[in-house]
Amino acid sequence: MADRRAEDNAVVSGQPQKTIADFDPPGKPKRNKYAFACAILASMTSILLGYDIGVMSGAAIYIKKDLKVSDVEIEVLIGILNLYSLIGSAAAGRTSDWIGRRYTIVLAGGIFFAGALLMGFAPNYAFLMFGRFIAGIGVGYALMIAPVYTAEVSPASSRGFLTSFPEVFINAGILFGYVSNYGFSKLPTHLGWRLMLGVGAIPAIFLAIGVLAMPESPRWLVMQGRLGDARKVLDKTSDSLEESKLRLGDIKEAAGIPEHCNDDIVEVKKRSQGQDVWKELLLHPTPAVRHILMCAVGLHFFQQASGIDAVVLYSPRIFEKAGITNADKILLCTVAVGFVKTVFILVATFMLDRLGRRPLLLTSVAGMVVTLALLGLGLTIIDHHHERIMWAVVLCLTMVLAYVAFFSIGMGPITWVYSSEIFPLQLRAQGCSIGVAVNRVVSGVLSMTFISLYKAITIGGAFFLFAAIAAVGWTFFFTMLPETQGRTLEDMEVLFGKFYRWRKANALLKQKKQGERGDGNNNPNNPQIQLGTKGVAN
Repeated sequence: MADRRAEDNAVVSGQPQKTIADFDPPGKPKRNKYAFACAILASMTSILLGYDIGVMSGAAIYIKKDLKVSDVEIEVLIGILNLYSLIGSAAAGRTSDWIGRRYTIVLAGGIFFAGALLMGFAPNYAFLMFGRFIAGIGVGYALMIAPVYTAEVSPASSRGFLTSFPEVFINAGILFGYVSNYGFSKLPTHLGWRLMLGVGAIPAIFLAIGVLAMPESPRWLVMQGRLGDARKVLDKTSDSLEESKLRLGDIKEAAGIPEHCNDDIVEVKKRSQGQDVWKELLLHPTPAVRHILMCAVGLHFFQQASGIDAVVLYSPRIFEKAGITNADKILLCTVAVGFVKTVFILVATFMLDRLGRRPLLLTSVAGMVVTLALLGLGLTIIDHHHERIMWAVVLCLTMVLAYVAFFSIGMGPITWVYSSEIFPLQLRAQGCSIGVAVNRVVSGVLSMTFISLYKAITIGGAFFLFAAIAAVGWTFFFTMLPETQGRTLEDMEVLFGKFYRWRKANALLKQKKQGERGDGNNNPNNPQIQLGTKGVAN
């Protein structure tokens, strides 16, 4: 009876006949394959850092034997790349605003290629350090530009998934580095470590070729006044043409371009050599920008201060301290670390846009606290006993694998996803470069002091310290970080600025979205809604 009334009303109103299927909620859009391909190509830059981290953990063993260097020199050699990368990350913001995101990626690959070759042909420690300097600059560029480009090219529906790709490739690079260590370990000592380091030049070649197929970032194109080019890229990387128009409108508003201005080429007011950006970011930030900066810096600080690079870079020493003495077994254990880390980061990429950033991050850091504490306990027990305690050895190995798994499902990818999506358009490149700088400084200090640290407070004490730092990080994240899942990049300044009272702004945004949907439902010119209303009324 109700169906007949609905049909009669449709005929009377002159509207086309509808079926029940027409009123079903729209299905979830499929992932945009073009944006997916762009994210993969951009994120390949991160494999350079991952490979260096993984390969140096094993190469350091053979470098020490071949070049007859001390533990302190090995610490410096391993950690100094992170400090050298500051030069690249500091320059990457201005460079990417000047020549574009795409060519900055090419530049990163070219610099790392030169550094890897220099390290591979290094005849002595000083030359090796020079190669680390060149490679470090390339790593700094790569770390900053990959998440920025991916965030700017991704549709909101899959931004978390795509922006986590740099972390996926870092982990893939670490795994390749560990496998390279094991594969070349059978060669003569003087040749093995040189091949381990030199092979890192190969991904840089593929990167330089692959980047030619990438479009430029639509946000960078708008900032240059190239609206026609930006529109073409957005049409390809959005889930629908309607979303493409909305994204272009949001970017134009953020760039200060009038809404009615739709020419292919427009004039955009240029900032004075980037000085205004740094003033807005550091000297006179709004409450929203200050909150955003605190969150980004806090994420990068706690990601590294909780000990991930100590575990990844010095895993052979940790396994040796845990009682595994055979060199082949130690290197195989490091391969297991790389494999677990890569598998769980792949799991995280599919969960980011389904579960949200906060639940994954808080679960991840809580797991890190527990596993670090248990690893510290296991190493302390082994340290205080002369005989081998098998259950403690198993506990240590299990906790190392569990720690990198928990890190990879949240803390690893979310640091890059979150910090790249929360900054306003005009401040994004420089804001992300600050986050990367903090990340690399903390990583460099930790990498260059870990051996000295565990000699001073025992290796178990070092991991108890990392557990305490991770616990402080969990409190900070719970208090200060709002959920950004499903928000447009241009929504972020509304969401931030209330600091620990961010939940009020979140509630207001939800009410606004519900109000907009409600307005659509009450629109008398909407034939589908009108039809349903008449049917019920009768």
